[in-house]
Amino acid sequence: MRIIGGRLKGRVLQGPANLAIRPTSDRLRETIFNILAHAYDNVVEGADVLDLFAGTGAMGIEALSRGARHVLFVDQGREACALITANIGALGLAASARILRRDACKMGKAGSTKRFGLAFLDPPYGRGLVPPALTALCDGSFLAPGALIIIEESAGVQLSIPENFIIRDVRRSGDTQILFVTFEPKI
Repeated sequence: MRIIGGRLKGRVLQGPANLAIRPTSDRLRETIFNILAHAYDNVVEGADVLDLFAGTGAMGIEALSRGARHVLFVDQGREACALITANIGALGLAASARILRRDACKMGKAGSTKRFGLAFLDPPYGRGLVPPALTALCDGSFLAPGALIIIEESAGVQLSIPENFIIRDVRRSGDTQILFVTFEPKI
């Protein structure tokens, strides 16, 4: 795995030791970030980013390489958190990153934490984790109004998106569907 673009382009990321963690492929990451740059006015530049079900941290690290201000990596797995720590340390990104070892479907309250304008959700496919993770983000006040959420899920899964979220676009890449969703809270 390598960083695809930005100031860290070409740098290698440490990968998982087994198949329990499924990182987003280099090709799919490139596709997603190209869409963000061209169809969403480069929303990554200067963004505060959430990377849920972060695994190796590849999505959040790619965002930092492309100009994101800060990334909060969330994963409940010990191996995932160790990989993220190793990858952000090796790339000198510790000042722009924070790791939270927590179940992404049980985030709790954000408290005084800033609201995030961009989020990546790449849960284990086919386990129904997207709706509860989105609900946790909404209930915990983690998202800024209008926040863009990029969701990866198996192409064969029919997703039910909770209230306050609007699907803007759906793309397919191999066996993966990519949803571009905005957070539109009811006031």
